[in-house]
Amino acid sequence: EVGILAKSYIDQGQLIPDDIMTQLMLNEIKGLDEYSWLLDGFPRTVAQAEALDKECHIDTVIDLDVPFETIKCRLTARWIHPASGRVYNLEFSPPKVQGIDDITGEPLVQRDDDKPETVSKRLQAYDAQTKPVLEYYRKKGLLKSFSGTETNKIWPHIYAFLQTKLPHVSQKDAANPR
Repeated sequence: EVGILAKSYIDQGQLIPDDIMTQLMLNEIKGLDEYSWLLDGFPRTVAQAEALDKECHIDTVIDLDVPFETIKCRLTARWIHPASGRVYNLEFSPPKVQGIDDITGEPLVQRDDDKPETVSKRLQAYDAQTKPVLEYYRKKGLLKSFSGTETNKIWPHIYAFLQTKLPHVSQKDAANPR
């Protein structure tokens, strides 16, 4: 029920309100105390960060500093085959025939949240809300930033940093999250 409500915000190009997002995430995190875990895209507001801090011990926050234009180009070039979930990117992993799934020959679609106007709105909202979160964690001494535009160039630096925090995690484990 909460997921359906969250999807309605995403489909409109809006970020999910703090109370809904926090409820979703804290329900997922419960019971993970014995594990090392990584969150991606949460928290996005100071209110979410404060709620997370009340429930969990956070020891590291990673900021991927990627130019918005790079993000926008990647997202707006993404097309999917709805039945299988196969994802294509017109820039670096295009289908053999434009607009057609390689395996089934069925049409590809662009998700509503990947359309240019929606991506722009979401990036603007993200920027306005995330800068204070980064500052919140910077003041706590928990923030580590990595800048770049290409995964294969940023990832080795992130992996080396994570090895200092989680030396028991192998490259294979890191590439195959649970």
